[in-house]
Parts: sequence; structure tokens; C-alpha cells
Amino acid sequence: MMMVRKSKGIGERHQKILGFIASYQREHKHPPSIREIGEYCDISSTSVVNYYLDQLEKEGLLERDRKISRGMRLTGDNNPLGDMLRVPLMGVIQAGEPILVPSESPFTPEDSVEIAMSMMPSREKGKDLFALQVQGDSMIDAMINDGDIVILKPAQDARNGEMVAVWLTERNETTLKYYYKEKDGFRLQPANPAFKPIMIKKNETIDIKGKVVMVIRKMERMAA
Repeated sequence: MMMVRKSKGIGERHQKILGFIASYQREHKHPPSIREIGEYCDISSTSVVNYYLDQLEKEGLLERDRKISRGMRLTGDNNPLGDMLRVPLMGVIQAGEPILVPSESPFTPEDSVEIAMSMMPSREKGKDLFALQVQGDSMIDAMINDGDIVILKPAQDARNGEMVAVWLTERNETTLKYYYKEKDGFRLQPANPAFKPIMIKKNETIDIKGKVVMVIRKMERMAA
């Protein structure tokens, strides 16, 4: 367990919670849920966990954003991941058969994911990134499963073999696939032999929304 800086205003249980958050972030690259903290520290009530977290926040050892899931981060030297980048979660993308573009996103403007800056490719730091939650399993051979979150950089075109989020304009559908431009149109290639490529004719329009730069593996997500 990682040792963290201790303030005179906290006790052993506070220290245990801080240590667990630091260890969890180092392993999973994002903070634990309230319930996970409670299970580790043998606290059955989420309100009691919140009480301890509030005290840690008052001591300046923790920052919290109650509007988002797992909205906490250790401060200063306590944070094993260093500076964090908040990326807005913009909606759902299908890794399977294309789905209709939803009229409303299931996510609110407050929904986001936090990524350690140290984990980001250096060339992508500081760019206007966005996140989409994956539905379906057509990209499992690319290590992208149902429920994972993909981080994308905005793009309007792509090279063959790049993984992109695509809006099939005339079909009003979206999908996540490998992109290939071919003589007679476009091929959107899945990474699962159980799925067939999506063939787009040359006279059809596809709208590339972004290129995948990072994948956040599915974890049980519980509201903070």
C-alpha cells in the first residue's frame, strides 16, 4: 500500500482511505467508487464514507466533484498519477451494427472521465479530446469491449487502418470501426470475425467524427 502524507487532523481510518485511493488509482488509472472504498475499509454506509471524504477534502488532501461518477482526486504529492485531464463524455458509439443517431445524448454536460496526463500520448496532450462509451463487441480483437470508453481526437479524415468514430450521414447511423478507403467506396472493418465489414458506396457520404487515441477498460462504475 502506498504511504501518503498525513495531516494532524486525520486518523487511522482517514489514512487507510487515502492509501486505498492512491493504490487503486495507481492500478486502475481512475479513482474508486464510494462503495469500493466502503468495502475495503469495512464501512457499510456510503454516508459514513462520504463523511470521511468530506473531512479529507477539508484537510486539503482530496478534491471532489460530486456531479460526476468517481469524482475525486488526491492532491499534490498524494496523487500517484500526477496531473489529471478531464475529458467530456459525449455519448454512445456502436461497436457492432450501426445504430441510429440518438436525438438526445444519455449523458449530461457534467459527465466526464479523468485521465492521468502521464498516461496520455504526448502528441495528444492539450488537444480538444472527447470520450464515447462503446456498445457492442465488434471490436473485441482490438481489445475494445462492450462498456469500454474510447478517447478520441476530433478529425474529419483518416488514413487506412485507423480506428474512427463514423457517422453514416445518409443512414443517420453511427459506428466505431477501422477505416479503409477503396476503389468503389469505403470499408468499415470490424475486429471480430463474427461481424462482416460495412461497405459504403462511393456516392454515399460518411462523416468521420474522431480518431481513437486511447481506450479506458470497463470497470464497474458507481455514482459517487
